[in-house]
Amino acid sequence: MTVITLTVFGMAGMSPATAAADTVIDTINVGITPLGVAITPDGTRAYVVEFSDESVSVIDTGTNTVVGAPIPVGQTPRAVAITPDGTRAYVTEIDDDSVAVINTGTNAVIDTVTVGDSPRAVAITPNGTRAYVTNNNANSVSVIDTGNNTIVGVPIPVGLGPLAVAVNPNGNRAYVANAGGSSVSVIDTGTDTIVGVPIPVGNNPSGLAVTPNGNRAYVTNFGDNTVSVIDTTTDTVVGTPIPVGDGPLGVAVTPNGTRAYVTNSEDHSVSVIDTATDTVIETIPVGQGPNVVAITPDGTRAYVTNFGDNTVSVIAIDQCLGSLCIDFGSLTGSGSGAGGVFS
Repeated sequence: MTVITLTVFGMAGMSPATAAADTVIDTINVGITPLGVAITPDGTRAYVVEFSDESVSVIDTGTNTVVGAPIPVGQTPRAVAITPDGTRAYVTEIDDDSVAVINTGTNAVIDTVTVGDSPRAVAITPNGTRAYVTNNNANSVSVIDTGNNTIVGVPIPVGLGPLAVAVNPNGNRAYVANAGGSSVSVIDTGTDTIVGVPIPVGNNPSGLAVTPNGNRAYVTNFGDNTVSVIDTTTDTVVGTPIPVGDGPLGVAVTPNGTRAYVTNSEDHSVSVIDTATDTVIETIPVGQGPNVVAITPDGTRAYVTNFGDNTVSVIAIDQCLGSLCIDFGSLTGSGSGAGGVFS
């Protein structure tokens, strides 16, 4: 029987409620050089892209163990995104200039879509009909019709060296982090055209995530060791860049929008940003070379790929509801999420 430990603060004679520290509760061995990670919408599986092994491993989030054999994919795979219905996983293949499509029911590749030069990241619209893929060497974004896995229109020109892409919750905008241009391009997904001019951010933006309410985008600046915050209603940067750890790459926001988790690849940690104050409130040691972080839809777990030691760290996210703080450290995880990139 699972025991749930409840710690209550804020009662008479006690100090105000404060969340307990997030805790690494598990370390999972996977293939060589894990980079991308995404979790199925039902929360039962995490898909991990293994760059050097050219494969994808599947983790059972209930037991935090790898299930089945690794799924072979194309050359130098990098990122993964899962459709909202959970039936397909899209994996970018850098040296093949393509995207592999995995049937998550059979865990086999069922299609391969040719895109632009050196695809790095992929994001799927909330309605599941389109996948947006950044072509790093072509300075463009390809759009895949997920119904028939064919390319829609022509590649969309963006800034220099696009690395990351995220689609906002209502699906009408895609945000692209241009590492070479130190900017973020905004795509109107209705017309697949660029909106306005690129938004200047920090040096070498490498990861990007949009908040669940769609009002903010958090951008990791690998070259500056900072995170920029974009107001998506005006497409302008707000406040000053947030200092985080060395070499920030991936970023993901909790489902309730209160926290952003940032992987610091060069100091082997994850910074936790309070999105109300845009300040770092916690730093969590993880494995060597953390790259991408995905948060479960119930907000109780974060999965972090560590490309330096071929592991995935599982972080239990402590929850505070008013004066009631619940430590979920002893519980098993579930959910979905994706975020982050690798320079």
